[in-house]
Amino acid sequence: MLVGENGADDTGARPANNAPDSLHLARQNPDGTPDYHGWPDPYGFVPASQAVFNPTGAPAEDLCVFDATNPPSNCTPAASLAQILSEYVPLRDVLASPPQPITAPLAIEAAHSSFTGIDFVPRSFARGPVQQGAALYSLEGDFGFSPANASTPAPEVGHEVKLLNFAGGWGQPPALNLQRFAYDKTFEEAFPDGIRGFNRPTNVRFGPDGCAYVADYGAVRDFGRSDPDAGFRNPADAALVQIPGTGVIWKICPQ
Repeated sequence: MLVGENGADDTGARPANNAPDSLHLARQNPDGTPDYHGWPDPYGFVPASQAVFNPTGAPAEDLCVFDATNPPSNCTPAASLAQILSEYVPLRDVLASPPQPITAPLAIEAAHSSFTGIDFVPRSFARGPVQQGAALYSLEGDFGFSPANASTPAPEVGHEVKLLNFAGGWGQPPALNLQRFAYDKTFEEAFPDGIRGFNRPTNVRFGPDGCAYVADYGAVRDFGRSDPDAGFRNPADAALVQIPGTGVIWKICPQ
């Protein structure tokens, strides 16, 4: 079973920064039990205790700093925040030891790229760069809680559909070839740039006609963390609040 895992975020009871999203191949052990992929301690291939994953208390996190000059605030008073960070930096393992050897992910994507849907291509779709047995997967993109995971001119990961080709012969370890398949030319969600394109593709499925159908949640209000130029700075804006009329179903057919 091919599984996309959204990594830990800088919100919630165990906040972490920069945790990658992972692509796993889940199998049964010889005794019929499921294999183990390490959650909640390793992030990708790396132990969660590494400094790169330390929470920072940034304004969009659950551990943001309380601002007494701008009430009301759901953030943490500075003194309490200092105590919390002292207990969360570095992140401590949840488990004393893994219940079985850890199966590492096949591949990782950038933090906040957000795996949301995977489907294998039918034979009729396999042409050009798409090989037999390939899969497409959708990446919704960041949720606006943190700064974007790339800066110009590097493309931001997410808001796209990617192609996964498998290589390697029978009995050999699987080798993966990953590439962008369908994406906006700006490498960002379409709405802030006023173009027609992906905003937040949340699923991809092949229909009986052999075409790929991509469900796009649409644009969401972003309170300025992931895209300070998007212009959504109204205090009422918040992450994941959909802008009405921007959701769409995309149809992608081979030619």
